[in-house]
Amino acid sequence: MAKVLEGFGRDSILPTKSNERTMGLFSTFALWLAANVVITSVMTGMMFLPDISFKDAVIAILLGSAIGAIPLAMTGLIGTRTGLPTMVITRASFGQKGAVLPAIVNTIILVGWSWIQAYMAGLSLNYAVNYAFGYSNINLFVILTEILVVAITIYGHKGVESIEKYVSIAMLILSALVFYKLFTSYDAGALVTMTLSENPALTAVIAFDLVVATAFSWMSSVCDFNRYCKDGKKGMIGTFAGYVVASLIAMGMGAAVSGFSIINGMEQTYDPTVLLTQYGFGLVASIVVFFSVLSTNVMALYSATMSFMNVFTKFGFWKPGLLLGIVCTLGALMKEALMTNFFDFVLLIATLFIPVFAIVIVDFFILKKGRYDAEELVSNTKKLYHYQSGINYVAYVSYIAGAIFAFYFTYIKPLNIGSTILTFVFSGIVYGAFMYATKQVTKSTVTDEVTTTRLDV
Repeated sequence: MAKVLEGFGRDSILPTKSNERTMGLFSTFALWLAANVVITSVMTGMMFLPDISFKDAVIAILLGSAIGAIPLAMTGLIGTRTGLPTMVITRASFGQKGAVLPAIVNTIILVGWSWIQAYMAGLSLNYAVNYAFGYSNINLFVILTEILVVAITIYGHKGVESIEKYVSIAMLILSALVFYKLFTSYDAGALVTMTLSENPALTAVIAFDLVVATAFSWMSSVCDFNRYCKDGKKGMIGTFAGYVVASLIAMGMGAAVSGFSIINGMEQTYDPTVLLTQYGFGLVASIVVFFSVLSTNVMALYSATMSFMNVFTKFGFWKPGLLLGIVCTLGALMKEALMTNFFDFVLLIATLFIPVFAIVIVDFFILKKGRYDAEELVSNTKKLYHYQSGINYVAYVSYIAGAIFAFYFTYIKPLNIGSTILTFVFSGIVYGAFMYATKQVTKSTVTDEVTTTRLDV
């Protein structure tokens, strides 16, 4: 038993050392490709048609993912430079104590995300087993899925990184087969000219906004993995390229599958595996989809564990990972309730976390000139990020203003152009202006004499 425990991950919130950094350009690209060529991204693309045309959907996916991936890669760079997890980095702008609230909220949201992923993986595994052996038990396969997720996660980052490259290759192969089947068996022209909905629920601009929001939803986790990048520039390129390529493949596949299914009068469902079955990819798709969702769920549970450790710093790694895994398993059994609220959940993430990372990016790249004292963020011995009794109230006021802005223009008075980018810009400007107005920039900026953990970009 002792030997088994010794093999578990010993990941901590301390800065990642140079000899612990294992991710180059390809592994970073593979990780973010595998994380996003996933069934929930396919679902997002499915929802675009027939409200908008296939051409507009592809444009929205390309532009939205490219724009959304820029702040995602920038946030990941902070993790590479400091070697710190995402929620520890928020201490620099929110204060040592003030960063507790974002960490708690992030833990809860990631657990909710894991619920959705576990259910989708359970569906795919159930389909594969039912196809091969005639046995069906979704609850059982959801539980088995989450057990496997926990088993991989408790081995730490090495467990996460080890499966991503294989999953990304499998998803690329499946995607190529699906696209080849669709565009050689069906009339591509009919997809381009298909009749659109008379009462569309979304526009091309809203679809673009949703794609951007999906990219932003990863910002609360990106540093947890990019802290293991060997080089800042390659880490940014790998993150940006991996995310954009993954979005084009997954959401584009969803839009194509949905469009052709409507044209050919097939069953409409939120489960892409059902539609892929009707195209002859049932068993293969269910197996590959299972592993893709599994890999993303591992990343969600890993980041939830790191966020938990930012609040409860005395805990080791694998015990909270196991505890959160049990919570994720129980929540995933809510099944249908999760899927009916999927897009509301994505918008909720955007509402809660876009202001946070607008503040973090402005704080790091503008106010702190691209430098944090990583050791100080963990130890709090020099009180560089102490602000007012450990809390930066300017960050909180800016966050509340940004969250209210996002909530109002998302739920109460939705904008025709969406609110994701506007919320990001608004929150960042408010924070920067308030920091200068209260003259906290010079007090909290890391001086040249401070030793930082940093990799050149």
